[in-house]
Amino acid sequence: MKNLNEDIKTGNFKQVYLLYGEERYLKNQYKNRLKKAILPEDDTMNFSAYEGKGIDVQQLIAQADTLPFFAEHRLILIEDSGFFKKACPELADYLPEMPQETILLFVEDDVDKRSKLFKAVKESGRVAELGRQDEKTLTKWVSGMIHKEQKKITADAMNRFLEMAGDNMENIAQELEKLLSYTLDKEGIELADVEAVCTVTTENRIFDMLRAVAEKRQKQALDLYYDLLSLKEQPMRILFLLARQFNQMLQVKDLREQGYDSGAIAQKSGLAPFIVKRSLSQAGRFSVEKLRGIVEDCVKAEEDVKTGRLGDRLAVEMLIVRFSE
Repeated sequence: MKNLNEDIKTGNFKQVYLLYGEERYLKNQYKNRLKKAILPEDDTMNFSAYEGKGIDVQQLIAQADTLPFFAEHRLILIEDSGFFKKACPELADYLPEMPQETILLFVEDDVDKRSKLFKAVKESGRVAELGRQDEKTLTKWVSGMIHKEQKKITADAMNRFLEMAGDNMENIAQELEKLLSYTLDKEGIELADVEAVCTVTTENRIFDMLRAVAEKRQKQALDLYYDLLSLKEQPMRILFLLARQFNQMLQVKDLREQGYDSGAIAQKSGLAPFIVKRSLSQAGRFSVEKLRGIVEDCVKAEEDVKTGRLGDRLAVEMLIVRFSE
């Protein structure tokens, strides 16, 4: 991100950019900032956009070969193309020959770093992976936005806010907008304000359910499950999230038993530090063998649903009852 900011600040642009990763908010932010820095907002003559699978590569190359009209650059935006997951040798071969005035901006979710195109972009342009941010970064980001509104937030309110909003920056921004509107006439944001207005993400509802399961509070676990169903959450998505939570617990438990501290566990597992901290807290109630068995049970439940041996709602309910006995 530092290099992207430097390019935007100085106006010394690379010929090709690749923004990828699961943090959509950051990808959109840098996509728009690059576009604004490269071209004036009203310049539609020198801007082209392509989106989705099935983009005609030859048409794209022909567009890239067209010199800009009374401007320094021509910008071509390519989003969710899949070019970095499948072979696209003609585009990789074209990049060294592309006119100096043309800039390509790719925005993708997933990439294959072994692909010829990825290597070509990395060699001649700028590659930026924009993934989920850690707790420290998110706290600093949220604090900055609150400070711009000339407000303060207590430490327990900040912790609860991030716990409820999760680590998706798009969701955090939406929840923060609600919180700032709710506290418009107040100088400070307190825990009660967060509890009153912020919405718990499905993932965090799942965590609350998981915590109830781990603490053998079966009735509460089932009540939370029924609440999720009433909110139109699909049982198979709940099963997926439940399996993912237990798998995260298995990962961090296994690494902790190998002697790694929380920071090393976050680095090795690729999980956000606050997720590691939360998972370690819950994993303490289970052995590695027990967690591995639970993950296997989740896989079997999915198979039972897909083969018609069990209904999806009942399959998840049976897992919750079994795990919380």
